[in-house]
Amino acid sequence: MKKEENIIVGISIGDLNGIGGEIVLKTFQDARILEFCTPVIFASVKVMSFFKTHFKMDINFNGINHINQTIIGKVNVMNVWKENVSINFGKEDFKIGEYAIKSLVAATEALKEGSIDVLVTAPINKHNIQSETFKFPGHTDYLAQQLEGESLMFMITDSLKVGLLTDHVPVSEVSKYITPELIEEKIQTVYKSLQKDFQISKPKIAVLGINPHTGDNGVIGSEDDDVLRPTLHKIKESGKLVFGPYAADSFFGSNNYKNFDAVIASYHDQGLIPFKTLSFGEGVNYTAGLNKVRTSPDHGTAFEIAGKGIANETSFKEALFAGIQIFKHRLEYETLVKRV
Repeated sequence: MKKEENIIVGISIGDLNGIGGEIVLKTFQDARILEFCTPVIFASVKVMSFFKTHFKMDINFNGINHINQTIIGKVNVMNVWKENVSINFGKEDFKIGEYAIKSLVAATEALKEGSIDVLVTAPINKHNIQSETFKFPGHTDYLAQQLEGESLMFMITDSLKVGLLTDHVPVSEVSKYITPELIEEKIQTVYKSLQKDFQISKPKIAVLGINPHTGDNGVIGSEDDDVLRPTLHKIKESGKLVFGPYAADSFFGSNNYKNFDAVIASYHDQGLIPFKTLSFGEGVNYTAGLNKVRTSPDHGTAFEIAGKGIANETSFKEALFAGIQIFKHRLEYETLVKRV
């Protein structure tokens, strides 16, 4: 890892027909950001210059063809490709999906090599990225294969953190994925992330039930009683402050979530609907559990407003600063562990 003051943040540009280019430029148009990190945008100078002209932004780039040409304190643009790209805002295009993956692959390689310290990913379109060579539901699944560790989708703000037992799986298959082994693995990942990435020494974690009303004693499914409760009991006996399962329908509305450092939901929408309702536009998608730091905004490509200059960069900016902070916390954690 590099020194704290020279944090290099790689940025994959996402879907060029979406709002990624706009929110990236809006973020780095504020030169004060460069006091906290040095960005490397994985795209091309031609594409970024197009965005700059289209959105009438005053920002200068340092174009580079190799990561070792990065200049600290400048907005660097890595030329992942040289050819012209036809951009049609708001249109789903498989060719544009190929460029999104080229950017992601190049940025991930730099992250693996340690040439960049943090990866922030702009939104992709999960449909047009699919090909014979790329068959992943999204960023998280790809990075889980490329990096070391056990990945977990962790949606975070300063006051709310929501992890998932299962993420991109059909609702009809959720219960078969939730095994004692998976529950223990995901809770351990959240627990270690809270300690290492967020400096919470003794985390309190709430786990939401699988079925409505956590099964109502088996009336609405047996998974909570047969799988979830005994596993949580076993984990609690090991000394971890893990509680539940809680009925998901009232957990957030009652503000019970405020009593915990993190909440673990059983499936995607159970966790992300309340998270985005409470923090939309300010939340961050963090891939916890890996040996490298990756964050992203909590929204998608927003094709419906792409190219109009009205996209809000707040979530991307939050993702950037979350990545920087987590990287610093990991440095401090490693120093502390070495002293012990």
